[in-house]
Amino acid sequence: MERKVAWTTYTDEDLAKLECIAGKYAKFLDNGKTERECVREAVKLAEEKGYRCLKCAIEKGEKLNPGDCVYVNWMGKAIMMFKLGKQPIEKGINIVGAHIDSPRMDLKQNPLYEDTGLAYLDTHYYGGIKKYQWVTIPLALHGVVAKKDGTLVNVVIGEDPADPVVGISDLLIHLSADQLGKKGSVVIEGEELNVIIGGKPLKDEEKDPVKANMLGILKEKYGIEEEDFLSAEIEVVPAGPTRDFGLDRSMILGYGHDDRVCAYAQINALLSIYEIPEKTICCILADKEEIGSVGATGMTGKYFENAVAELINLTDDYCDLKLRRALTASRMLSCDVSAGYDPNFAGVFERKNSAYLGRGVCFNKYTGSRGKGGSNDANAEYLGNLRKLMDDAGVNFQTAELGKVDQGGGGTIAYICAVYGMEVIDSGVAVLSMHAPWEIISKADLYEAVKAYRAFMLNA
Repeated sequence: MERKVAWTTYTDEDLAKLECIAGKYAKFLDNGKTERECVREAVKLAEEKGYRCLKCAIEKGEKLNPGDCVYVNWMGKAIMMFKLGKQPIEKGINIVGAHIDSPRMDLKQNPLYEDTGLAYLDTHYYGGIKKYQWVTIPLALHGVVAKKDGTLVNVVIGEDPADPVVGISDLLIHLSADQLGKKGSVVIEGEELNVIIGGKPLKDEEKDPVKANMLGILKEKYGIEEEDFLSAEIEVVPAGPTRDFGLDRSMILGYGHDDRVCAYAQINALLSIYEIPEKTICCILADKEEIGSVGATGMTGKYFENAVAELINLTDDYCDLKLRRALTASRMLSCDVSAGYDPNFAGVFERKNSAYLGRGVCFNKYTGSRGKGGSNDANAEYLGNLRKLMDDAGVNFQTAELGKVDQGGGGTIAYICAVYGMEVIDSGVAVLSMHAPWEIISKADLYEAVKAYRAFMLNA
């Protein structure tokens, strides 16, 4: 039952392909540190391969045919890409879905203030983080500012080597007796995640001169007024590029592997398909998974269902029954990362049912926590079909749970899509240091994920 180490199965040709995919993924990760940036990258890659906007086709009243490729950019924060198959959409869609939001800190709507000669930005953390991991590291600011005149200003500070970085201070060890006696969850409190952005006062300014200087810099570079923060989405993320990890360069260290590694594997797999598939293929990149998949851009939104309805309307005579049949007949891989076995913390893992770096793409029959709470729990028949599909395609794969039964757990978008009655299972890449500012994956697992998702799209 022990799965092979994927590295031992590779030819020189495999290794060359693996490194090519890893290099492209690193660029995708660096260019997509927010969900908006990920969508822009996905649109760019899709359009280079001939995908066009579904909204444009709808407005022109075009009919779509097998082989046509379209995408839906949903509010700039989620995206769906479709390649139409030979069979009617009513017969079902082969769906791969991931999320492109990652744990981070968001600026509050009234974030800027000065205290004792330093200018700060106040934050509200997003998703599950260990707050103490985010202090004393270089941070960058990414996001958008929506001005009252409708202008959308893109902001990126801290990524160019010539840029300054920002960050959060920590208490010096010499005065940390009380702090170090606290539980890890409160060593750093949420309201202490205040980002230092400056310390030089504006000449001849009496009230908050450092804050005034910061506003002057933002005004000069971006045309932003302080009030514009009210309609801004600025994310605080780790500054710096993705790097090869390990002396053998077998791994990748980067921000946002959860879940952009699965997102990129989906995109790479989809855009490598040139033939007309039997069934329509869909790649979903959703927002808000880290906070429950809520809101208009989370997977609980109806944008996927609406997009399928529009596709049926452009390829067939639409009726609600055809939409329901299409969703029920679909099959899906909910592509999300899994906890990689870490020997440093072996006590929280169950060795026989853990995901290991370098052993291929991982299938999680169920997620949830403490008794499978909140889990999808895929059918055995579906998993049996996938085993054959992966073996036939020469994919290295493994199965896993998210740690020991009573240790905790987690959720994905799987249960949301399963509501339609479609077959769904979680599938992804093993990650070390998940939800930390810098996470680690194996290049081999990324490579196997691309192979797995391509095989699923064409043959499920």
